Amino acid sequence: MSRIARLEIDDSGLPAPTPEIEQERRVAVYDLLEDNSFVLPGRDDLPPPEGPFALTLAVRDGRLVFDTQTEAGEKLAEFHLSFGPFRQVVKDYFQICESYFEAVKKLPPGQIEAIDMARRGIHNEGARVLQERLEGKAELDIDTARRLFTLICVLAPQK
Repeated sequence: MSRIARLEIDDSGLPAPTPEIEQERRVAVYDLLEDNSFVLPGRDDLPPPEGPFALTLAVRDGRLVFDTQTEAGEKLAEFHLSFGPFRQVVKDYFQICESYFEAVKKLPPGQIEAIDMARRGIHNEGARVLQERLEGKAELDIDTARRLFTLICVLAPQK
């Protein structure tokens, strides 16, 4: 039961995402809720909290916030992460996604596949960065990290 059962994204105050990014977000949320692994470690000699968990992703004071609760709404932990370590990989991910969305409209399947492979590689890098940043705070498998990275991209400040 160490999983996320409910997910909210607080994107208030952020510009509306493009239709393509909104679709990526919907797919990531659906896939995440269908299958994920999310474990909170025990703290202060207490056993680890048991899931399932409710997670809210937000941006506060320019930082990425993971607000974790029980399904009943009891506060468990809140992590504030700098966007700094994500900045380059998020930028690369948006650029490759833009290329991919354009390619789908006009390029042959072989070229689309090559761009998609590059997109998956960047996506995996973002997931690894997330796993590193959450080390000691939460444990998640690579698929969960990939889906959460997609949602972080939606929240990341664009420059």
